[in-house]
Amino acid sequence: MARYSEERKASVLKKLLPPNNRSVADVAREEGISEPTLYNWRKQAKEKGMPVPGSGKQTDDWSAEAKFAAVIETAPCQPNSKMSPFLPS
Repeated sequence: MARYSEERKASVLKKLLPPNNRSVADVAREEGISEPTLYNWRKQAKEKGMPVPGSGKQTDDWSAEAKFAAVIETAPCQPNSKMSPFLPS
């Protein structure tokens, strides 16, 4: 059984999560990692509270917490920018 570094896991998992939302089959083929391994990583991410697509849910069906986490994860973070979500406009 192959062991993967946490950095590699995070990099691959990022492809499965918003905003990319790529399919497990596509990522498995591209990365040379088995689909069951990717499903396991995705399940672990969901258990940690990350917004994880799957099980037929559309983003409209996500909880408020999952939607907020997706926004924070994908928002540009430029502290000195007028577009920063952390500074008043």
